[in-house]
Order: sequence, then structure tokens, then C-alpha cells
Amino acid sequence: MRTGHIFSLPLVSVAAIAAGIATPAVAAQPAVRTFNVPRQPAATGLVRFAQQAGIQILAPSDVTRGQTVEAVKGQLSIQEGLRRLIATSRLRLVSFDGRTAVIAAGAQGAVPRTVSYGAPQDTTAAPTGTDPTQVADTAAADDNPQNDIIVTGNTSDKRTLFNSSSNVTLVNAADLLRKAPRSTADTLELVPGVFVEGTAGPISNNYSVRGLRGGGQSFITLEEDGMPILYGGGGADFYFQNDITIARMEAVQGGTSGVLAPNGAGATINFISMKPDHDKATAMVRYTGTTYGDLRADGYFSAPIADGWAFNVGGYVTSQRGVRRTPFTFNAYDVKAMLEKQFAGGGFVRFTVKHGDKHFPYYADMPFRVATDGTISSVPSLDLKRDDVGGRGFTQFLVPNAPATGQSLRRFSSADGVHVKSTTYRMDVEVPVTPSLRLFGRARYLDGSYDFNGIFPGSGSGTAGLTSAVNYLNPAVSPLAGLTPLNGSTLTYFQVAAARFPNTAQYGLRNIRTGQVIAASDTATLNALNGNGLLQQTVLNHQTLATKDFGSDFGVKWDAGGSNIDNSLTVGGMVYNVRRRNNQSAVATVLNDVRNDSNVYDMVALNAGGGVIGSLTNNGMVNYGNWGQGLFNDEVTSLSAYFNDELTIGDKLHIDFGARYEHQHVRVDIGNTAGTNALVPAGTPGIYDNVGSTFNGTYTRQTANYSDWAYTAGINYELTDHVALYVRGAHGFQTNGGDTGGTHAPTGLTLYEGGVRFNARGFNASVIGFRTEFRDQNYQFINPANPAQASNALADNFTNGVQVNATLRPVQFFSVDVQGVYQDPKLSNLRFNGVAQPQYNGNTPERTPKKLLTVTPSFILPGGLGEIYGRWKYIGKIFADSGNGIALPDYSVFSVGASIDATPRLNLSVSVDNLTDTKGFTEGNPRQGQTQTIVNGYFYGRAIVGRNALFSATLKL
Repeated sequence: MRTGHIFSLPLVSVAAIAAGIATPAVAAQPAVRTFNVPRQPAATGLVRFAQQAGIQILAPSDVTRGQTVEAVKGQLSIQEGLRRLIATSRLRLVSFDGRTAVIAAGAQGAVPRTVSYGAPQDTTAAPTGTDPTQVADTAAADDNPQNDIIVTGNTSDKRTLFNSSSNVTLVNAADLLRKAPRSTADTLELVPGVFVEGTAGPISNNYSVRGLRGGGQSFITLEEDGMPILYGGGGADFYFQNDITIARMEAVQGGTSGVLAPNGAGATINFISMKPDHDKATAMVRYTGTTYGDLRADGYFSAPIADGWAFNVGGYVTSQRGVRRTPFTFNAYDVKAMLEKQFAGGGFVRFTVKHGDKHFPYYADMPFRVATDGTISSVPSLDLKRDDVGGRGFTQFLVPNAPATGQSLRRFSSADGVHVKSTTYRMDVEVPVTPSLRLFGRARYLDGSYDFNGIFPGSGSGTAGLTSAVNYLNPAVSPLAGLTPLNGSTLTYFQVAAARFPNTAQYGLRNIRTGQVIAASDTATLNALNGNGLLQQTVLNHQTLATKDFGSDFGVKWDAGGSNIDNSLTVGGMVYNVRRRNNQSAVATVLNDVRNDSNVYDMVALNAGGGVIGSLTNNGMVNYGNWGQGLFNDEVTSLSAYFNDELTIGDKLHIDFGARYEHQHVRVDIGNTAGTNALVPAGTPGIYDNVGSTFNGTYTRQTANYSDWAYTAGINYELTDHVALYVRGAHGFQTNGGDTGGTHAPTGLTLYEGGVRFNARGFNASVIGFRTEFRDQNYQFINPANPAQASNALADNFTNGVQVNATLRPVQFFSVDVQGVYQDPKLSNLRFNGVAQPQYNGNTPERTPKKLLTVTPSFILPGGLGEIYGRWKYIGKIFADSGNGIALPDYSVFSVGASIDATPRLNLSVSVDNLTDTKGFTEGNPRQGQTQTIVNGYFYGRAIVGRNALFSATLKL
């Protein structure tokens, strides 16, 4: 993985070929040239190509000896021409900075790994004919960082990481294979400074960057091939999963990210797909298995169709149990196809269709036990490393709902998990007008929806709802005692029960699956329940969200220069239209025990003989409609205009600046609540007579118009060939659309950074200092005093930090990569629903670590056999709440793995995660409120999964 630094070039032989004389002070080369180079020996072909391209090519004579280059004809970019020239030879393009190309021995057609996030040209594409395993092969054999020059984070194609003023990370296919991510969010851990809470399962995980508050996905945009998967950023992992069609991942933190992408002021994470192969048919299959029962098959095929036409198709199908123990199996598939036409003049048009139908598991928080010395451990019968509260007890609920929703009974089932369906249509176009002027455009339309069936133990009731089964059945101390189940009545829960069932002698529990009844008088059985004797309240969170998201990005790029100046200017526009329909009605709370695959219980009234005379609950449901956002429909229309300019003066000074202006129209229709709650359908069991918060069939419309600017500027100066300095400032913003809280203005983010980059043979590093200024961060949280109410928070957040990245290769067969961040975030000016909360000033934002460190040593096996690697990941202490009431301890995770090339076509990989089976905690219970506490030795949270392994076999056909 290459992060924020550049690598020096290897020395070439004095017998190198030098042609097409071009000194560093010449004018910028045109983006497209006309070539006519016949097939011939490499020694003469490289000379002829260099003359026609107006560049210099350096190549050792012993490398070109005996090699033949292919014919290159027509109008092409210089880099595309070079790729075609050496495609069938044993030559490798080590580097090309726009003026000088360096050729060395290597695999056929190997090209430098380029990154050009935000660039209009198609350099975001993986090189034609390149597949992930090919990249992995060349990376293993060619991993000397001296050989990489990467153009990234810019709109020109001449800026290297060494002379860039952006903080950029490149993750190639070999890095992704080495990481072996268990979710999309896991891949983000390869980006320094990004903190990932990857404990929810394959999707719906949280991530944050550079000291911003955890528990969300604000200011980070996930992209696929240079366009946001979702305009708003958050929730993109519902619709994107890493698969065999992805060649690499790029990341830009701050800098141009907020200018060249919407809602990416903190970071843009761009997943780059393989593009159709115009030269030959290529195919791959990959089979993956895990120790936790997941099975998956990936496939990819690409081939030329006719002159200039090619296609590819790829995707995966999976049967997953998930990393935690569950009785359910969740099936999914995703398929993506591209059709591309390349024109002789260098332009292209590409059509892409992607379709998926996926079921995912979702893991809830769970209670943990805390000893007097602060040690956190599992509650008996609920292993925090492997278990999950959900299971067969949550298979089927028919939840009473407001009739105006059109569903008087709304079905909830954990067996469905999170059901995601989506289809994306996309078109990309590039047209060269002159050698120095190019038009570009790309547009995509996503039609997606998800049906979220997730359980949330401890929500609403918090830790107060976690107590013994004996207490639950005692009206004097039961957590249910204060509930008022009748419309317009102040009668409490057990008062209503006594009136409904006057012959009640005692209460009891009835298992809704087995029918077993346990009376309150049977305290021995109750206290032995699951080895812990506990009951809890769990929310059935059922949310459907349908999204139609159109986006486009178009513009023009102009390269110019002369004498000692080289300039690249990109001017463009963006249009987005997003419509969403949200339904989070008919949430309910059930009574369940505390164990893996937990049981749900009805509370029943018993007569003197122990017989059941009635049920206080409905299939375990205690009450209804008392949690969540309810119903809303919103639409966002966004219009942006932007520019980005990159100027080089002489050889050493590089200046970049850009800006984007966005105008946004927001409309939200908020479902209105009836003055009187609707009654449950006749014959519904239980003592609750109403559905809780009731949609009355009407909406209140709110509209607003917002405008904001994102802007950035940076300077890089190369002190020597081995040391470069840079500084950058950037201001961006997050648009917030609409929800049940109304419309929300954008929130701004200001980032400052500066650093020094080093490169030398066998060592490269960067040290970056940064400051994050975030004012008026807006987020919602559940009011623990009224779980049916979503409260609004605003806060300012300031962070100072330092980021260090280094790669050391003392010998050819060993390297070690280090990335770390120390940051000191602080809260100020926190307000709840407009009311100041000065007691929080100076606190650490919730779920935000101060320290992150990853060390990855790698041993290269002889003979190109592959590599063996390890990884040590350290996560510093975090606070579960803004009140800093619960501190979750720091932890370290050790992982090991190997990637073995058993044959030139077969790669075998294994990854063992959390080798030492350590405990780690990523969050508390945000639904308990902004100040959490440990109650009776327990608190709710999420834990990382224990030791597990993943195996894969990739076959190139």
C-alpha cells in the first residue's frame, strides 16, 4: 500500500536509449498524439515512439535486447500508446511523469499503478487487460517502492505523490487480498486516520476520519469508478461490496476531495473497477470459504467484440452465515457488466449496468459485565466474541401498525436480515477536441431499496431494562411497572393486568417458541435462566428505505504551458437528484432473555393452580410504535459548478487551487402524528390497546434552499530529489437533506495540513500534521426519557493531530509498512434541541480514538512463490458517549496470512484475523443517551469478533 509519499527511480544503464529529447523545462506535452510506429525490435521502436510522442524514454540495453514492440497507430494518449507498444513484450513501464518514461524488465505489459481521482480522463480505469491477480503478481515481484510513481488526487495526469499537495492512499489488488476484508468497511482501515467500527456485520458499519465524531459516516464519500455510490455518502455500503471486479482502491483525505466530489470534505474512498480488455479474452474465478460458514464464488470474464469494442461481466454469489453464530443463512448476488467503445482519436464511450439482490445479517449490541476493577467480560451464555442475541425467537412478528400506512399488521423477521435490491445504470464519455483540450462526462442512476430487519437490545429502556427475570415478574420493581398501556388512561401496566385478569395469583413467563411456562414462584428456575437469570427489552427495528439517485459530472480539461510553466485547468459541473421514501413505523419492544439465539417470552397471568388465564404481551411484544423516525419522503436537487487548477513553475514548485459552488433545493414531507393513537386490531393479544405513535395519513411539507462553497489550495516544493514539503488548506461541507426533523442546512468542515515526504532507496515516509475544525455538527439521537422522540444535537469539534506513514525494505525479501495517527479531538458548544450543554465542553467526542496504529511486516517467498505477512492493529481508548461516562479500553488485534502462487494461474490465500482472540469494543449504547453509565455492573455495546479465518483460491483461465 502506498500512502502519501513517492518513491525514487532505479538507476538505468549508461547504455540506456535516449530519444525524443525533452528537457524538464519544455512545454507541457499534448494529452493526445498521432502515432505511426510499425511492429519492430524494441531498441528501434522505443526511439521512434519517443520521437513521435515528444518525450524521453530511458531503458537499459540489456532489457530491450531480444524484445519486440507492437505496432501503434492512430491518435492516442501517450500513456495508452506506451501500453499498447509494450503490451506483448517482457518490458515494464516503471514510471512516466509526462516528460520521461522509464522502461525496465518485467511481466508482459506491466504499467505503473496510477491514481487520478477526479480526473476527467479515463485514467481511473485499471489498465486494459489487467486483472486483480495480475496486479497482485506484479506487485509481489515488483514491490520495491523505488519503482512506483503515482499520479493521484489531481485533475492533471502529471502530478506525482511526491510533488502532490494532497494526502492520498493507493491500495492495489495485492493489498486488498492481504487485508481479506470481511466487510466493505474493513477495506477503509487501509486508509490512515480512518477509524472503522466494523462490528455490525457486512453492512451498516460506522466510520469516521481525522478526529470527527464516530458512530456515523459524515464527510466521507464512497465512490465506484469516480462517482459517489450515493449522493449523501452515508449508507453506501448497503449498495457496494468489494468483489473480483475491483482492481484497486484509492483514497483522498481532505484537499481536493470536497471540491471534486459532493459530501466528501473529510475523505473520498474510490473503488476502481477493471475495464473491458480490447486485446484478448480474460477470465477468472475465485472461491472463498470461512471458518464461520460463509461460502462465496466470484467470477469475471472480458473479451473484445469487434474493432474498438469490448465488454466484461463479473460479480459474485454468496451464502453467508456471518461472523457470529446464527441459525439463519443469508444469500446474495451482485453482477456488473460493461460495454466499451474506444475511438481511434483517443476518446471512448462506456455503458455499465449493475444489479444486485442481497440479504445480509445484522448484529446488534449486547450487554457486557463489568467487574469492580473495570475489566469487561461476557455475560454467561453470551460470548462477546462469537455470539449474537438474535435468532429463532425473532423469526416472525406481526406488529400492529397505524391503518393509514396501508399495513395494519407489519411483518418483522430477523430471518430476512437486511434485504437490499438495486440496479445502477451508468454511462462514461470522453472526447478529445484538440491535443490539449478534452471534454468528459459521466452519469449514473441508482434505483435501490432496502428492508432492514434488525434488533436493538437495550434501546429505549437502556440498562434499566436489564434485570433479573424475578424482578420482571414482581409488580413492585418490574421495569414494566411504569408503562401506561391504555389510550388516554393513567393506569399502570400491572393495574391494567389485574383489572383484565382478576383471578391472577401470580405472573409468569411463557417461551413463545416452546410454550414452556415458568411461574414467578419458581425462583430457582428463573435465577438459573441461561446461567444468568436475566431478561432485557429489545426493539424490533423495521425500516424500509427506497432511493432513486441520479448523478452526473461533466466538463472540460485544458492543458497548456510554455517556457518554464506547465498548467492544467479543469472546469465542470455536477447535477444530482435524490428521492427517498422512508418508513420506520410499527417498531415494537419485546421481552427476551440474555443468551446466544435468545428466547422471546410472553408475560402471562397465572391462576392459583399455575394455569395461564391470559397474556399481558403479544407474542412477546410489550408495546408498539415507541421508537424510531416514523415516515418521511424527501427530495434533494443539487447543482454544482467547480474548477481545479494545477500549476507547475520550473521543476520544483507546484501550486494547486480549486473551488466548487453548490446550490441545493430540499423538500421533505413529514408524516403527521394523530392526536389519539390508533387501536390495535380486534383480537390482538396483550393488554396494550393502541399502536403507539400513529401516522394519520397526512404529511407536512417543508422546503428550503441552501448554497455553500468548497474551496482548497495547496503548495508543494521539492527541496531535493529525496525531500518535499507541502501545505494545504481546504473547506468543505456536508449536505444534510431532510428527515422527520425537517430540512437541514449544510455543515462545514475546515481542514489544514502540512507535511514532509522522504524517499530513498529502501525507505520512504511522510509525516503530516493536521487540524480539523468542524462547527455545528448535526446529528440525531434517541431521547432516553422518551424513546419515541428523536432529539437533535449540534456541536463544534476541533482536532489537532499528526499522521505518520513509512515503508522500510532493508532487503529484497522483507518489508514493513507502518501507518499511525495521534489526534486530540475536543468537543465544544454542544446543544441538545437548541439548549446549551456547557458541561460537555472539552470532552472527547464519542467513539473517537486518539491513537491508531497499524504495522504490517511482509516476507516475500523466493522464486515468485508469494508472500507471508502479519498485521498488528492498535486502537486507542474511546469514550462511548459525549459525557465521557463510559471509557472503552484500548486493544490490539494480530492477524497473519499468506498468498501463495501455486502455479502461474492459481493463487491460494489464507487470512487469520484476531489470532490471539483478543477482546475489543467499538461502541457503547448510543440509544441510552449522550451520557452513559454502568448500571448494576452492566452496560450495552458492541464487540469485535474473535479469532476467525478466510480461505480463497483464485484461478486465471
